[in-house]
Amino acid sequence: MVIIQGKSKTKASGKKVFKRYRGKRKYEIGREPTATKLGALKLKTIRTKGGGAKQRMQSAESVNLYDPSTKQYSQAKIKTVMDNPANRNFVRRNILTKGAIVDTEKGKARITSRPGQEGTLNAVLIK
Repeated sequence: MVIIQGKSKTKASGKKVFKRYRGKRKYEIGREPTATKLGALKLKTIRTKGGGAKQRMQSAESVNLYDPSTKQYSQAKIKTVMDNPANRNFVRRNILTKGAIVDTEKGKARITSRPGQEGTLNAVLIK
């Protein structure tokens, strides 16, 4: 089944909206969300509208870490996902999303990038 980002067939109440005035359109197509997991680095390139390319991160094991106290960037290996405000089930599945708190070699860090959309994994060290 196609994922569409167009108008819904049902109202908020659950009532069906009859008399569809038109069908689905190619520009309304969507994709399954990328659940970036903890593991060996794996990227996937997809074609976007207009012929461009987008990197999707399938899995990653290290993060670009920014330390606000020293104002330095470094690479750090991720141990595990500690907390994820997007979905609590992402913690036990070790899924990385923006805002997730991960445990690294250098301490806890909050992910600031969108790995499923941007293809990079950036984080800020938190105390």
